[in-house]
Amino acid sequence: MASKKFKLLLGLISLFSSATFAQSDAGYDWRDSSKIPTKLLPQHSEFLNNQYPYPARPRDQWELGISGGFSFIVGDVSPRPGFGGGLSVRKSLSHTFSLRGSYIGSFNYGLDYRTTIPNQLPGNNINDPYRAIYLPGNRQFVAAYRNATHQAAVELVSSFLNTSHYRGNPKNDFYAFIGYSALFMDVDVDALNSNGAPYNITPATFNFDRPRKDIRKALKNAMDLKYENNGGALNGNRANAGRVNDNQLIRHAFTTGLGFAHKLNDKINIGLEQRFTYGFDDNMDAINKGKSNDLLSFTSLRLNINMGNKAKHVQPLWWIIPNNFIYNELNAPQHMKLPKPILPDADGDGVTDQFDLDPNTPAGVAVDVRGAPRDTDMDGVPDYKDKELLTPNKCLPVDADGVGNCPEPACCKELKDAMANMKSGMGAAGDCAVGNLPSVQFKAGSATLSKDAQAVLAGAASQIKANPTCKIKVTGYGASDKRAQQLSWDRVNSVIRYLVERQGIAEDRFIFSYGTEGDVNTVDLMGTTEEGPNTVPAPHPNLKKG
Repeated sequence: MASKKFKLLLGLISLFSSATFAQSDAGYDWRDSSKIPTKLLPQHSEFLNNQYPYPARPRDQWELGISGGFSFIVGDVSPRPGFGGGLSVRKSLSHTFSLRGSYIGSFNYGLDYRTTIPNQLPGNNINDPYRAIYLPGNRQFVAAYRNATHQAAVELVSSFLNTSHYRGNPKNDFYAFIGYSALFMDVDVDALNSNGAPYNITPATFNFDRPRKDIRKALKNAMDLKYENNGGALNGNRANAGRVNDNQLIRHAFTTGLGFAHKLNDKINIGLEQRFTYGFDDNMDAINKGKSNDLLSFTSLRLNINMGNKAKHVQPLWWIIPNNFIYNELNAPQHMKLPKPILPDADGDGVTDQFDLDPNTPAGVAVDVRGAPRDTDMDGVPDYKDKELLTPNKCLPVDADGVGNCPEPACCKELKDAMANMKSGMGAAGDCAVGNLPSVQFKAGSATLSKDAQAVLAGAASQIKANPTCKIKVTGYGASDKRAQQLSWDRVNSVIRYLVERQGIAEDRFIFSYGTEGDVNTVDLMGTTEEGPNTVPAPHPNLKKG
């Protein structure tokens, strides 16, 4: 019987193992803080802000399991089919390990296919019904028992299918478990017939020379199987429980097994499980021959239900692969801090070297979209070298300076000579050689010259004095409202007053300009040959700075 059950178990495992593994998403939205325990929210916040590399573990559901199936005892007596059922509660410790508490109740039966002689039993326990009933005359008997077992277990479960690097969340969970059990067993035997007399089943009165299956079938017809006596030499911890007082065997046990579950949806999965319970005792089948301890086998089908609020919990972690976040992030980054790409542009013309047709363009030269210097007339000489920007096609080819081979018209030559003569006649009086003058910075809301600003103006004064033909245009900014206009007037006035009164520059050399668009905290100085007023009335005298 046991061999058939193992064949059935292997067949079902093979069937489930052939199922395909479905691809799925990461299992939950890693941004969702509602699924993070309160104590882990600081880590979650640091992770979202890229201050910590590891995401916080989400809350996950627990699993309620209901099981039912075949149960039998491997011992000194050939087992008959039994049955059992149970409940379990499972909670994850990590993506691989989980903890499960289980209760299993089962009825187990045995009917031997051979006879036993009482003096073959070790010891001399007078509570053994077989010894008490059949020892006179050392008569043979056939062992038959019933075992009602209550089993409470705590087990560590390890899943094997949720650490793949090559697929998404599994639809199947293959697992193994190991744990501790407490067994409470009520063991009874059928030692007397319906008349209360010992059975007379011996080779002399019963045919044992036939197939085992036929022997057991005939024995079931010959015996009433009412199990009216306490079973075996039940030594050790006992309690007044079961059908007859002093009939319950209490034992510690070691439990191990394998299981396979297939997920139907995110709420329900079904499974097949094989459990072995080693009870450290040889009395579970009511016969103690002192050879080896008995083993309780339970093969069950399971219905497992995920319990817990889906809005605040993810699925049990053994249904979620921990690598999902990593691979999804590599495929489509949403959280990764990517550095800003820097493309090489050796000549700084705005066209990267990869696409630049002229990667050594001089600084400041205008280029086209391909990085080549502009050549407006397309004569082969770039504009920055071309002395004739618009050479007519009829004047091509051009020389090294981009000048065509057409003769210059007489009118243009005369005009060019006249301009040159006019420029030479103006002499130094028409020129202004003042270069770039520094800008003066003011503190926000202030029109007072700081020490740094006075030092800047002192340096500018030497350039102004060295070019007496130049006018100096002093420009203040601030056109947004009346207060800004008046403040820009005050600042321009402060600069001119300092250069006139402290540096001795004539007042009529300055051109007063204020209230234009620009940096509101800056006053600019510029050399020019233009004319303009050196003083203007305050636009809003009531807003003047003291």
